[in-house]
Amino acid sequence: MQLDDLYRRVIMDHYKNPRNRGKFESDEAVTIDLNNPTCGDKISLQMQVEDGLVKNAKFLGEGCSISLSSASMMTDAVKGKALDEALKMAENFSGLMKGETVEFEYEDIEALSGVNKFPARIKCATLAWNALRKGIEQSQKSE
Repeated sequence: MQLDDLYRRVIMDHYKNPRNRGKFESDEAVTIDLNNPTCGDKISLQMQVEDGLVKNAKFLGEGCSISLSSASMMTDAVKGKALDEALKMAENFSGLMKGETVEFEYEDIEALSGVNKFPARIKCATLAWNALRKGIEQSQKSE
């Protein structure tokens, strides 16, 4: 099996079986709503931040497989991470979208590495990560 096929399967698995889809019942979460007007992707990211850690993260959204699978991967990857570590992951993801070689503890993210060959799709992949950045900024301001 070729690597592209494997990556496609990982992306489709996250799209069809999204991790952390939903919302928190309590209002003790930072909520960021973003959309990509170019293609209509929308995401609502919620993060529970406690003692400088992303205690939990969930999302709701609609959009293409790349956008929603990226959100699924990102929420899984940042749970339990310190805010600065989660921010570094977002920077690494930006690097991945620019074609740089970066590694992630959460290997599924690397399945999105081929997106950089399709410039119009990069915004789809980065939407959730941009929401993460804004959520971290927002939670640091409220501390």
